[in-house]
Amino acid sequence: MNIYSRLAELQSRGESVALCTITQTSGSVPRQAGAKMLVFPDGRIEGTIGGGAMESRVIDEALAALKDGTPRTLEYSLAGDAGRGDPGICGGTLEVFVEAIQPQSTLLIIGAGHVGRAMAKLAKFLGFRILVSDDRPELCTPEIVPEADAFYPGPISELPKQLDINSQTFVVLTTRNAEVDVNGLPALLDLPFGYLGVIGSRKRWAEARKKLESAGIDKKKLDRVVSPMGIELNAETPEEIAVSIMAEIIMLRRGGDGKPMSV
Repeated sequence: MNIYSRLAELQSRGESVALCTITQTSGSVPRQAGAKMLVFPDGRIEGTIGGGAMESRVIDEALAALKDGTPRTLEYSLAGDAGRGDPGICGGTLEVFVEAIQPQSTLLIIGAGHVGRAMAKLAKFLGFRILVSDDRPELCTPEIVPEADAFYPGPISELPKQLDINSQTFVVLTTRNAEVDVNGLPALLDLPFGYLGVIGSRKRWAEARKKLESAGIDKKKLDRVVSPMGIELNAETPEEIAVSIMAEIIMLRRGGDGKPMSV
């Protein structure tokens, strides 16, 4: 396996993976410095850094890195002293660097109306990968949204089967009415998205939420939804609304607080 080609492939598909690399060794060890292993969010691995209990521990750390995004340097002694819990009997020591390789941040726009198209233009400028979905196929095309990288015409309920939605996926429902939201949101609420927002007024979301709760949707799941979306700018035009929403997404992505910097 060419590890770098594999990483490029995963990046192009928008998938997350942890890269584990042996950086230093001394004494007798199963693999030498430079050995690499990929760990996927579901625990699958490709490659090996030596197997056994040590590799199992690294996999656990890699899964943690995928959740918190923090790289880590791990040191192991393979002395085989059961009392100390050392993971091996080779007698050497090794150091492993673990880093989460996250895909390019993706904006999934559901609803290719005026605001959705304005968001695609702005988000492309900001460096996001753009995915567009609409249950009106005539709007979900390169002619209508030339900035998009991929198109998913059809109902919202089909999206989890068609693409990988992860912590680097920011989902915005710029839909035409609350009925579309009520019908489509249940399919998205259990996914590990980085952001899920619904356009519209407080009244629109309150009515949609009431219908969803009546249908048995857990309130805690609905609490993950941001609505109305955006930073308060008194925005009116589709372009201004897009700025408001993208400002909120950038704030959350970068850990900002939304306060004026002059204060």
